[in-house]
Amino acid sequence: MDEYISKETWQQLSAEEKQKIVEAVARVRRERENGETPKVSLPKSLYVRYGKRILDIMISGAALLVTLPINAGILVITYFDVGKPILFKQERVGRNEKTFFLCKFRNMTNATNERGELLPPSERVTKWGQFVRKTSLDELLNFWSILKGDMSVIGPRPMPIKYLERFSARHRQRHLVRPGLECPFHEEHLGSEGWQGRFENDIWYVENISFGTDLRMAWLLVKKVFSRAERSESASGSTGEFIGYGPDGNAMDENTIPAEYLKEL
Repeated sequence: MDEYISKETWQQLSAEEKQKIVEAVARVRRERENGETPKVSLPKSLYVRYGKRILDIMISGAALLVTLPINAGILVITYFDVGKPILFKQERVGRNEKTFFLCKFRNMTNATNERGELLPPSERVTKWGQFVRKTSLDELLNFWSILKGDMSVIGPRPMPIKYLERFSARHRQRHLVRPGLECPFHEEHLGSEGWQGRFENDIWYVENISFGTDLRMAWLLVKKVFSRAERSESASGSTGEFIGYGPDGNAMDENTIPAEYLKEL
């Protein structure tokens, strides 16, 4: 038997079978943690309490006005590209684990496999969808979520609610702050460490949030928007789904699930 469940095998599993494996992974993680929750400290500065929110309102309000014609154009093209509904709406986890609905222009079809289940994102993204992802145009509507207070310009990416119970006690504390458009890696090597690197970067941000940190993150975000390599990776929709934590305690995706979990089926 292979060390990991192969991509082909994973895709052949039904939604119910995948859920059984996800639940087994979560059960092992809870047993390993034994109820212990590592403390993550959020700074209590004036910037964290008031300044960050004031900046979010100013930036998002201006951005919505400037991008209004662009959003109107995207709306029309999206209608002819994927049809109705034009907007993608999904419940995400926000600050203090309160949920909110995130809206984007759709850039994927609803193509399904023989079991009627949606195909992986990489197989459903249209050519127009790849373009708006490369140029980050698909993020523009998020400024409305920022203006409302559901999100921030800088912060951990908001995750679908199905992931909430998959988080370790430590990584679950990424929700102490509002989710953001992006939380760029403060150290480059974290980008090559998959979900583990991303979540550890999120925790670092929570513990080091400040005006200076946000300025640096904003600069890294601008660089990412203009980086061809990073835009291409984002456009491909190729990031594996976050499943839980492996035997080493690190976050894993669907490509690194130990084959032993097939015994759960």
